[in-house]
Amino acid sequence: MGEAKLDLLQGTLDLMVLQTLATMGEMHGYGIARRIEQVSGNEILLNQGTIYAALVRLQQRGWIEAEWGASENKRRAKFYSITKQGKTQLAEDTAYWRRLAGVMGRVLAMGEGGAER
Repeated sequence: MGEAKLDLLQGTLDLMVLQTLATMGEMHGYGIARRIEQVSGNEILLNQGTIYAALVRLQQRGWIEAEWGASENKRRAKFYSITKQGKTQLAEDTAYWRRLAGVMGRVLAMGEGGAER
């Protein structure tokens, strides 16, 4: 039996989108979703509704901006880029998630090193 795909915690998709745009530069929604899937080793699969809801939310918060352009196949597409405010938010969220991951790593390791009593 194959393992289930990972469920995203609240706020993690926003961070993934911001990181993707900060790293890759301007991209359209489909490209952002495919890049996140690729980097996750296909552990995360994003449908159109999920990625576009995140893009609208990020745009409303002023963390990304969008403009219309032509995609690789000459179709009209909205291209997104991270704003200065988005870069600030990305730095804050990255620090938070690194701290949380460190704490979770320590908590989950409690039973591994003879720390049981």
